Formats: sequence, structure tokens, C-alpha cells
Amino acid sequence: MEKQGGGLANWFYWWSAGTGQARRALIASSLGWMLDAFDVMLYALVLASLMSGLGMSKETGGLLGSLTLIASAVGGVFFGVIADRFGRTRALMGSILVYSVFTAACGFSRTIFQLAVFRVLLGFGMGGEWASGAALVSETWPPEHRGKALGFMQSFWAIGYALAVLVSMLILPHLGWRWVFFAGVLPALFVFWIRRRVDEPEIWLSGRRKEVVSLRNCFLYLRQEKLLGVTVAVTVMNALTLFAWWGFNLWIPSYLGLPVENGGMGFSSGLKSGLMVAMQVGMWLGYITFGYISDSLGRKRTYMIYLFSAAFFILLYSIVHSPLLLLLVGPLVAFFGTGYFSGFGAVTAELYPTVFRATLQGFTYNAGRIASALGPFLVGSLAETQGFSFSFRLITGVFLLAGAMWIMIPETRGRQLT
Repeated sequence: MEKQGGGLANWFYWWSAGTGQARRALIASSLGWMLDAFDVMLYALVLASLMSGLGMSKETGGLLGSLTLIASAVGGVFFGVIADRFGRTRALMGSILVYSVFTAACGFSRTIFQLAVFRVLLGFGMGGEWASGAALVSETWPPEHRGKALGFMQSFWAIGYALAVLVSMLILPHLGWRWVFFAGVLPALFVFWIRRRVDEPEIWLSGRRKEVVSLRNCFLYLRQEKLLGVTVAVTVMNALTLFAWWGFNLWIPSYLGLPVENGGMGFSSGLKSGLMVAMQVGMWLGYITFGYISDSLGRKRTYMIYLFSAAFFILLYSIVHSPLLLLLVGPLVAFFGTGYFSGFGAVTAELYPTVFRATLQGFTYNAGRIASALGPFLVGSLAETQGFSFSFRLITGVFLLAGAMWIMIPETRGRQLT
């Protein structure tokens, strides 16, 4: 057993519990998720410029965000099947290439229709990265540290988001929104490192020929093992959290930057970027701490603490208007309103067997995105008629409902993968 140090060292001793293969798998999945966030969130950061440059309304801007989420749901299921059939690393590389290439393609858009097509194709790759990465990490780390490892992976979304903020801040004022999207092709280079350095998990290699992977066989397995009800509950819970997250976060840059007469806060580009970077710090801390807390208190209790706290702080965020208060409340919103995503990979990995794991992880996570795709569109539509504060209060109610869904979901902490 590893010796646990004190203080800060106690937070990171788990890293030594993983093999070299496990650590490389975690690095690959973490950086892939970071670059996924980097590419996807560029849209939110240039949305106000897109609305001006292409003549889009808030409803259209929200609709394009929703189309991306619907495409990501399809991509998540597709790449989940690919990961179970052909390997976690192959699916991971394929998804990164897809979202990188089509992020750059968005920079060539001349019409709203062209932009919509590229956003749909980008979303297809975006959905696939999480399914393959979560399976890869889950299958290479021991159960007592699985939550920490997946929390570490998930935390890189905040880093990718913060990088997108910085790139947008440096490029947008000088070169325009097209060059912001062109920067999104850079993650494609990361594929070469994955191909050379990351191996398939032993548990997948030993079991890949024991069952034909298909959605029909997954359904038969769920029915036989009486897991259909739990799967529906997990999917609905995740759909609600995704609805709330995307409905809130896609519009935050516009809310902070749009003129007051357009329903925004009218903050300068520098102030807006500073507030958003502060939120990403809170988001990163939320991701990291969720893994430690859920490995200690359990997945269920930790999820409920985070979701109910998110409801409270988003309600508070919709009320306050001064930059100082937003700077204080914003990181708390991001901490509780995002950190729970660290637990979803662990919960679903512990519910399902290896042969169907990536497929069912991809389905439960990304099927939720179909319903959540209403978030950006609905918030944008309500903001047009009722204002952003009213829209954000809707998000509060969704978080409360997501927390209540955990009544139907069992505790899975500590389960051995099968």
C-alpha cells in the first residue's frame, strides 16, 4: 500500500498508484478533453461578433449551439461503439481529428448555413472524445483512485475553456472571429503523440472478442440485468445537468459583454475576460475536489451536494450586477455548477461491464445532450423577451430537479470493474 503524505502531498499521492500506462492514458484523455473544451467554447466567446458579422439573432445563435449538442449526442454513441469494437485510443484519435478540423472550418463560413454544417460536424467529434477517454481512464486506474483520476481528467475542461478565453482575447480584437476558429486546428497535432505513446487497456484487450458490440445487445443486457430503470434515471439526470450547464455557460460571455440595451452587462472585453478566467479557476477546483470527495463520501451524496449548491449560487448570480460581486459569486457558480461532471465517468464505469462500457457511457452521457440541446436555444429565446436574469432562474430549477433524480440512482463507489 502506498504511503500517504501529509498536507498537499496527500492530495497527489494517488498519482504514484497508477502504472506508467495508466498515467499516459490519463494524460492523453485529459489533454484530449482540454482541447475539446478549447475548440467547442471558442464559439461562445465569439458569439457576439458572429451575431454582428453574419446577422444572427440570439435565437439563431442559441439554435446553432443546440445543433452542436445534438450532433455531439450522435457522435458520442457512434464513437462509444467504435471504442468498444476497435479500441479506446483509436476512437480518441478519431474524435480529436474531427473536432479540430471542423473547428478550423468554421472560420471559412460565409453564411449561417455553412456555419451550422461545420458546427454539426464539430459536435460529432466533440461527443466522441468523452466516451472513449472516460472508458480509457476508468479501465486503467484502481477503484480507490478512479474518482480522483476522472476528476483530474474532467478538470482539464476548465483549462481548455480558460485557454479559449485567452486565445479569443488575443486574436479577436486584432484579427477577427475567423482567425479565432483557425486556431482550433492545433489540437489535431496531439493525435501523433497518442498513436505513439498510449496503449489499449488490458481489460479491453482480454475481453473484446467475447461479445458482439451493438446497441441491440446493450439493450438486451440492460433488460436482463434489470438496469434499464437505473440507466434511464442516470441519462435523465445527466440531461438536466447538461441542459443547465450549456444553457448557462454558452451565454455567459454574451451576457457579460453585450450592451445594457441588448440585455447584457456592457462590460469591457478585459473585464469580461477577467471574470471568465476567475470562473474557470472555480471550475477547475470543482472538478478536482469532486473526485476526492466522491471517493470519500460516495458518488451519490457528493453529486447531490454539488447540484443543490449550484442551484443556490446561480440564483444569486442572476441577482447581483456589480463586477466585484460577480467576481466573488462566479467562481462558486462554476465550482458547484460544473464540478459534478467529474463523477459521471466513475458512476457509469461502475455500472456497466467492459464489453459494453464505452457504448453505454457514450449513450448515457450523450443521449442526455439531445434533451440538453434545448438549453442554449431556450435561454437565448427567453433572454430576447424576458432578459438573462429570468433565463438564469430557469437554470436554478433545472439543477434542483437534477439533484432530486439521485433518489433513483444507487451508490457505486468502490465497485470492481468486470
